[in-house]
Amino acid sequence: MVLYTSPFPNSFLSVLHSFSWGLIFPCYWLADRLVGSFVPTTYEKRQRADDPCYFHALCIIITTPIYLALLVASLPFALIGFLLWSPLQSARRPYIYSRLKDKNHANGATLLTEWKAAGSGKSFCFGSANVCLLPDSLARFNNVFNTQARAKEIGRRIRNGASRPQIKIYIDSPTNTSISAASFSSLVSPQAGDNRTVNAGIKRTTSMEYKGDNCGSNNGEENREDKGGSGEPHEGEENTCIVRISGEENGHMSDTETDPVNGQARASGPAEPPLEGDAEISKTPNHKQKEGDSGSLDSCSASRESLVKVRVGDGTVDQSTVNNKLLYKASIMKKTSVRKKKHTDETFDHEISAFFPANLDFLCLQEVFDKRAAEKLKEQLHHYFEYIVYDVGVYSCHGCCSFKFVNSGLLFASRYPVMDAAYHCYPNGRGMDSLASKGALFLKVQVGSTPQDQRIVGYISCTHLQAIAGDTTVRCEQLDMLQDWLSEFRKSTSSSSTANPEELVAFDVLCGDLNFDNCSSEDKLEQQHSLFTHYKDPCRAGPGEDKPWAIGTLLDPEGLYDEEVCTPDNLQNEEGRKGYLVYPTSKNHSSSQKGRKASLKGNGRRIDYMLYTEEGLYLEWKVEVEEFSFITQLAGLTDHLPVAMRLMVSTGEDDP
Repeated sequence: MVLYTSPFPNSFLSVLHSFSWGLIFPCYWLADRLVGSFVPTTYEKRQRADDPCYFHALCIIITTPIYLALLVASLPFALIGFLLWSPLQSARRPYIYSRLKDKNHANGATLLTEWKAAGSGKSFCFGSANVCLLPDSLARFNNVFNTQARAKEIGRRIRNGASRPQIKIYIDSPTNTSISAASFSSLVSPQAGDNRTVNAGIKRTTSMEYKGDNCGSNNGEENREDKGGSGEPHEGEENTCIVRISGEENGHMSDTETDPVNGQARASGPAEPPLEGDAEISKTPNHKQKEGDSGSLDSCSASRESLVKVRVGDGTVDQSTVNNKLLYKASIMKKTSVRKKKHTDETFDHEISAFFPANLDFLCLQEVFDKRAAEKLKEQLHHYFEYIVYDVGVYSCHGCCSFKFVNSGLLFASRYPVMDAAYHCYPNGRGMDSLASKGALFLKVQVGSTPQDQRIVGYISCTHLQAIAGDTTVRCEQLDMLQDWLSEFRKSTSSSSTANPEELVAFDVLCGDLNFDNCSSEDKLEQQHSLFTHYKDPCRAGPGEDKPWAIGTLLDPEGLYDEEVCTPDNLQNEEGRKGYLVYPTSKNHSSSQKGRKASLKGNGRRIDYMLYTEEGLYLEWKVEVEEFSFITQLAGLTDHLPVAMRLMVSTGEDDP
């Protein structure tokens, strides 16, 4: 299957489309600005409450007639442009496939050579988020604004979180709670080519220190990369550092010392008191850490509190030495042990993380409706993801029953090359949803090859269902169509036979905003849909019942800028978050829970899903969930909590 790298089959149609949109855009922009000026967000209301001179009201009085006059003047040109634009949509392709052109940052081919299916297996990480990137006037109805700036910031936060090394901290001791209470850890990275003792330190930090590359321009960031690239480890190099932390009897952390032989740093303390805790940190390097990214010296931040002093030999390294090292941050995850584990029947780790997972391989986004915002988001994501499919959907009356003003809002990003892609539009959208070409995007990616040169592939599907409450029948019909399209895509893209398989399927994942939860009484039909007999939901105990650790992913828009939930750190706090989630209708809570401190039943409406199946995969391999995360990194930028899942594909063979 040919992947479409441009929206139209030839340059003439592309130029004609650009010309027609150029005639439409002034009218569109003026209308967006005019409506947006009358829909303030709660953040703007608070800012204006301190304005005794009513300066903003005066600005509206002055600018509204100007906007109206310009809007009327632009209408004739917009009409001409629309008459050109609408017929062109019949020739428009359903998506645009973008591949990173910079060879220095492209690593998809390298990733394919990493897995020859000769070891015990490989893990793959998937993420999904509804980012609410609508035209600014429409986004304001969800209490978010400045769509273009949000798109850029969302892209930065995602790539900064995903490009950090993978660090896990496992806590064994039930008494050593000081580390498990922290949101992040920082690890001093070994310098490339340095065979001397590795200095390792752990610091307690907060997400307020996570500033990414906001302090510098993109050009400056790229220039810094070129200058400092020679001193950093190359992508794909194995550079593992293990730190062991031991707690003293009084609960304080001990000093850390390093073993130069095996590259391990161990925490040491007085010999007399017995050790109560033991924690291991394993760091797997990923992409090169950019100097403007989170955890770098240019992140315009520093750790607030040091938990461990760094020692090398007999000398103690002071704080200034530590600050001259590259610090990596990662969310903390508790070890699954019977003693500490709350849910003993669970076989995988689960957490509420303030960062997107390290080594994120695939990302599925919903509600990327604004085309300019999609371009800005794509530019940011291309710093980490080599392959991106965006501007997915149809426009005008072509391809679906009703007129479509915006696309599907789906965007897919991958570190692995895309082999095939297909899009289908739901023809039964109702109300406001019928104005968008909501549908499903299906992708086939290559993730490796066997020693016999058989391709190892995976399937990923991303969708966004009908949003209007009460449209249960519509969503069930869309789930039916989704299953049929999934089956058709698998059949049409498969080049294998049972007797002579050319491809081995490693995973099949379905994710997206399904707009129903597993607890509301009004969503019973969706909860019992046959889709859940084929695909497994790691958060689901059964129809109508989520697992105790699962939380809602839909936030009350009115409280997005309240202190309790406006930062990733604060949103991690259960007591603060509880009053700002939207709850199932069967729980007798009002739709707005903002500011409530009373105990609330249930964990909120979980409408963002991450599903996987074991059907249709290579029979000799086994797929298991290794980790599931609810992510708070986009706090204040969207009214949804992103979710992530890490799957382990076990080949059943021992490591060589």
